Amino acid sequence: MRFTALSFLLAIAMSFVAMAQDGQEPAFRSESNVVIVPTLVRDRDRNTVYGLTAQDFIIEDDGVPQKVHLDESATTKPSSIVVVLQLGRRADYELPRIQGLSSMLTPLLDGQHAIVALVTFDSRVQQIQGFSTDSSAIARKLSAVEAGDGGAAIVDAVDYGVKLLQTTPNDRQRVLLLVSETRDHGSKKRSTDILRELGNSNIVVYALTFSPSKSNVLDTMRGTNNPDFHPEQTETHEGPDLLAPLILTAQAMRKNAAKVITSMTGGEYAQFATGKTFDRDMTEFSNHLYARYLLSFAASKPHPGLHHLVVRLAAPGKSSVLARESYWAAAPDSAAPAQQFPQPN
Repeated sequence: MRFTALSFLLAIAMSFVAMAQDGQEPAFRSESNVVIVPTLVRDRDRNTVYGLTAQDFIIEDDGVPQKVHLDESATTKPSSIVVVLQLGRRADYELPRIQGLSSMLTPLLDGQHAIVALVTFDSRVQQIQGFSTDSSAIARKLSAVEAGDGGAAIVDAVDYGVKLLQTTPNDRQRVLLLVSETRDHGSKKRSTDILRELGNSNIVVYALTFSPSKSNVLDTMRGTNNPDFHPEQTETHEGPDLLAPLILTAQAMRKNAAKVITSMTGGEYAQFATGKTFDRDMTEFSNHLYARYLLSFAASKPHPGLHHLVVRLAAPGKSSVLARESYWAAAPDSAAPAQQFPQPN
């Protein structure tokens, strides 16, 4: 798997943020230093590749090869899914195109293999359905959604969904499906903070996005859409050599928050323009949900802070690998803070 320039810049920025904020070391939430790496393998035609073993994979942790383990029961593990749906800004144009969302979730729910919660957002974030296996209840809630205000607080909504998923049992796959435009508008949560939280989790984020072109045109007319960099809008933190990497990270998040978030977790990103392409992308999401290899390795006394992961095939051929690109390790005497979040219904 290629480690992109964007991912490299994110890794640099996040490592500086970790040192700069509050003097606290972020903790990878796992037992016995076991790092979980959900991994999707596709051939040149984007078809899923099955039947691989642990010996077919190579994982490097900061350049050091690790002993790879494969959980062969991964395809039978139940999933916790949080659907995060944008209602603000130009989402009112898109709601007719995503009418197939509930029907695409129904097979997962009716098979009793997944629980789904619904979160909607504009400038504010709201949970409209707790975790449930009731496909009829999910369909009713989705059919009742209405267009929101002029905000699109993507980072705030993803942060809410991450915290909600962290209340579910550890033995479940944790998945966040984001349906939104590409750019964040109005979040209060700092983008660097949500990137660090994702580095602490085993959550895979999928994003199905719609083109922001109409919104960008409206913003240009209003004088509120300026792609140029403004120092006063940049998140800055005290600490040495922080400004440059944080500027680059902030710029990347402003251009396409959804894509940056998915790249951190090894999830998939797609952009739809019609109801037909949305249904196609949702079908691919459903098909890939249980097609990932659940790889892991035991990190032996990992150094505290950010670790860069590379996952590749021993004999790659024409196949490509999609997996998380980093994780956080805690200092030996530190503990991950307890999550304060209401239990799902």
